Amino acid sequence: MPSRLGAYLDSIRARDPAPHSRAEILLYPGVWALGLHRVAHALYRRRLFLLARLVNHISRWATAIDIHPGAKIGRNFFIDHGFTVIGETAEIGDDVTIYQCVTLGGTSPDNGVVGKRHPTIADGAIIGSGAQVLGPILVGRRARIGANAVVTRDVAEGAVMVGIPARPTMVEGGAGPAPRFVPYGTPCSEAFDPQTQRLESMRCELETLRKRLDALMAEEESKRA
Repeated sequence: MPSRLGAYLDSIRARDPAPHSRAEILLYPGVWALGLHRVAHALYRRRLFLLARLVNHISRWATAIDIHPGAKIGRNFFIDHGFTVIGETAEIGDDVTIYQCVTLGGTSPDNGVVGKRHPTIADGAIIGSGAQVLGPILVGRRARIGANAVVTRDVAEGAVMVGIPARPTMVEGGAGPAPRFVPYGTPCSEAFDPQTQRLESMRCELETLRKRLDALMAEEESKRA
């Protein structure tokens, strides 16, 4: 157990330059949230749902991170900062990194997977600050989700997704060798400016309104006929 804990803390230190020691990492809210989730998940698997929820409630109060006891989480999972929500049927692989204010949220299953409402995040994926990953979708291995992106469809292995709705994009830096770890999911540039994302969101809303208007006009014409 000590060796596994040491390896876990070292994996966090490899992704975060801020801590000066392993002991400092032990104070991270993400580490506490994951530790308490392991307890809650063990209770959940034994169908001790009320006790599992109690541990979850204590964890949420102490860390500002809400991980449903039913979520399945692999090795070396790192939540950098807090205010993250992870739903019941979410599945997270090994070496996944999530930044603050991320939601792995649910929708009504429409792909034939009974009871699966939340995303599956494959090994090595990075999810940037404020991103929303919604529904029973798959985020592929080593994929990166940019800050504030809204993902509602499967993400290919190694893809970089930005925008609302999220779409694949090229990464800055040309064809040079990829670094071992890219913090925050994607490099920063004006392509990820909040104003650009707000404009994209307004375009989506406008398209939705147009579809509703077309449907109302078609309904009105059918009534007249």
